[in-house]
Amino acid sequence: PTMAHSEALLVLENFIDGKFVPCSSYIDSYNPSTGDVYCRVPDSGKEEVEAAVKAAKDAFPLWSSRSPLERSQILNKLADLIEHDLEAFAQAESKDQGKTLKFARTVDIPRAVHNFRFFASSILHHVTECTEMPALGCVHYTSRAPVGVAGLISPWNLPLYLLTWKIAPAIACGNTVVAKPSEMTSVTAWMMCKLLGKAGVPPGVVNVVFGTGAKAGEALVCHPDVPLISFTGSTLTAQRIVEKSAPHCKRLSLELGGKNPAIVFDDADLSQCIPTTVRSSFANQGEICLCTSRIFVQRGIYSEFLKRFVVETKKWNAGNPSDPTVDVGALISKEHLEKVRNYVKKAQAEGARVLCGEGVDSLALPPGNQKGYFMLPTVIAEVKDESCCMQEEIFGPVTCVVAFNTEEEVIERANGVKYGLAATVWSRDVGRVHRVAHRLQSGLVWTNCWLVRDLNLPFGGMKASGIGREGAKDSYEFFTEVKTITIKH
Repeated sequence: PTMAHSEALLVLENFIDGKFVPCSSYIDSYNPSTGDVYCRVPDSGKEEVEAAVKAAKDAFPLWSSRSPLERSQILNKLADLIEHDLEAFAQAESKDQGKTLKFARTVDIPRAVHNFRFFASSILHHVTECTEMPALGCVHYTSRAPVGVAGLISPWNLPLYLLTWKIAPAIACGNTVVAKPSEMTSVTAWMMCKLLGKAGVPPGVVNVVFGTGAKAGEALVCHPDVPLISFTGSTLTAQRIVEKSAPHCKRLSLELGGKNPAIVFDDADLSQCIPTTVRSSFANQGEICLCTSRIFVQRGIYSEFLKRFVVETKKWNAGNPSDPTVDVGALISKEHLEKVRNYVKKAQAEGARVLCGEGVDSLALPPGNQKGYFMLPTVIAEVKDESCCMQEEIFGPVTCVVAFNTEEEVIERANGVKYGLAATVWSRDVGRVHRVAHRLQSGLVWTNCWLVRDLNLPFGGMKASGIGREGAKDSYEFFTEVKTITIKH
């Protein structure tokens, strides 16, 4: 880029000990809807992580000794400040990530605000246990204390939403934080840093270091003074985190991928099921770990379902994310778009039918978005269960629809992948809904709905979808250390 052009680029800085600190080297971040570089992100490494961990360690004694009520008030103030700037945050999230402005406005930023409010409240309601042994003249009780510096690594699909889902419980419990957002979507984290001082968050309590997983993430995971790591991202990266943190016996919470099935029985209410399943397949360009990517439909209604599903899918427009009539924004990067397209090509090579979307329908984009990373919602039928399209997480606007005959058969097929994050079941038969929900290997099962969340409840996956759970009680247990105390009187 020319000098005049580069001056207009947004340049982010690390936030360490309550101050913005420049970095010696930077990486380019692209606007996915135009394909242009629009932001420079610090390429942090060991040195920057070292400074952030030191700041967090120094801030820990004072922050951890504050009462839950004081911390709660600060979290609520931060929520208010983000909510006050909701529009600016939504615009930034959409531009940085490629998602539609509508989605950022209604989902990402409100949820980030809610994360702070929720944990500001829940921290006031935890109680510890006590038991008595009168015969021995003993009483036992438990106490919980914050652990120390928490390393938080968040992904690019729901940038501020998932970052605050970690920061809020970590600091509510009295820990201090070094966070590393994805280098592809760092802007809203940087914007949040500008509000921390105003909210009353003391310097060093929340530090944000920008950069790649290979450099900044690795330095954080390997740091001996960071006893907890909470990570959301790919199973592959998680394996590396487990290996690297093993010598330090770190406490890990890992929220990983999914290959989530929807099971549609022949008594399903299709007027509800079809629009919801289109949404669960293609919301946020299919870039949500909870998205549906395998749809099993009972044979009796298979052809009707397919026909109606494709009609509904074709109503979803892809294009400029700030256009209110657009449903599908840009995918995160050129490489990711290529990867998702390759899955569709593989399916075709294996003899599956692509019914709409990629390679079938033409994508008309406005002039300014011609070089963006767009793809139409794509529906594939007649895919074999062993195909990589049915086994691997695609993480794009692609879903596979297949037929099944019996309840027994579909449970086995739905469970026949390495992941176990979320599932949806569509049926009017209450008994069947319970039976199937019990037998699915899945951390979350929604029946006759999708993505209805109560933050009180455990969130997380089985098998390769992760370790640990997040939620009111679960996050509290992860971010505190419990001690049992026995008193003889």
